[in-house]
Amino acid sequence: MHMEQLNHHNPEYVTWKYEEMLFALLGGIRIEGLHSMKVTLKIDFKTFPSIRHGLDLYNETQVEKLVKKTAERFTLSTTYVHNAVGNLINTVEDYRLQQIDSNKGLSLTKGKPTLTKEEITEAENFLKQQNLLQQTNDCIGKSGVIGEEVNRLIMYLVFTSRKTNRPLHIISFGSSGVGKSHLQEKVGELIPKEDKIELTSVSGNAFYYYVDDDLGHKLILIEDYDGVFAALYPIRELQSKQKISKTITVRDRNSNTRTLHLTVKGPVSIGGCTTNEHIYEDNANRSFLIYLDESEAQDERVMDYQRKLSAGKIDITEQQRIQRLLQNSQRLLQPISVRNPYAEELIIPKEVFKPRRTNGKSGDTDHLNPVIADQEND
Repeated sequence: MHMEQLNHHNPEYVTWKYEEMLFALLGGIRIEGLHSMKVTLKIDFKTFPSIRHGLDLYNETQVEKLVKKTAERFTLSTTYVHNAVGNLINTVEDYRLQQIDSNKGLSLTKGKPTLTKEEITEAENFLKQQNLLQQTNDCIGKSGVIGEEVNRLIMYLVFTSRKTNRPLHIISFGSSGVGKSHLQEKVGELIPKEDKIELTSVSGNAFYYYVDDDLGHKLILIEDYDGVFAALYPIRELQSKQKISKTITVRDRNSNTRTLHLTVKGPVSIGGCTTNEHIYEDNANRSFLIYLDESEAQDERVMDYQRKLSAGKIDITEQQRIQRLLQNSQRLLQPISVRNPYAEELIIPKEVFKPRRTNGKSGDTDHLNPVIADQEND
């Protein structure tokens, strides 16, 4: 019996040979989702016409249909074809497990970039300034965020809360084309790359296959809530409980079924955009809500910036320097315990939707000190 290793020179056309049978996995091999092995196969044998078939290789009924179809097409015994497909499943399964282990090792070694002494000094001096919030807001503007002075600062502070044990969340509302995604993207550029995950679409199960605490203290940016509709439940659970869990069944290489319990830990801070306020009500009441400036004055500010950018009158190098400064400042921040002496006097209006959840946003005691970066002086 002659079997080759997987040939994934082209990741979208992975091939594997079993004696004279050539299997090609069209579209490559999905690593995520150990509970299934969905593939699109192309099978060639000698000069016979090819077979193309999409199936889940962990679905016994679908595999049996594939075996029967292949045996009939190529005039082979079902036992022979069954052995070939079984070895293919084992080979792909081993490859997926190896890749998951490799990615896990990579995620454990991937950390913050090493800052130079000059970068550390510059970031510390910035964080020790008087009127830090105003200075920060000015820098956000200099980094390329036009207008939206209040919204951009709120968003930056919410994104910064990812470092705490009870992060905050934010949703941006506004008409189509008003710049919701642009504002989130530009403020998101001020957060270190290693601390954020940007999503345009995601399946309902995707969050369950992150490794251990890969999401811990991360910022998750959702370009449009419509693109993650299937994942709204795990997103809400991450917001409320800081972790999600799921039990699935998988088959090992001997076709034995076993139970696998998946738990992914946060906490996370989540930012997203949408035009549909009422559709995402359950997610919105867990978040701070901001409405973008749709005034003519803001339109003119944005268009004036666009004209200057086209004319080469915007200093892009300076914008990038400001971005790096704020990113490095973020890397130095550490959570501290804060007590609000006025917490008992806060009263939530009766008309507020979900008052208990809203009140909880003001009662957290684990925050970042926005003024003092050097904790020894606190």
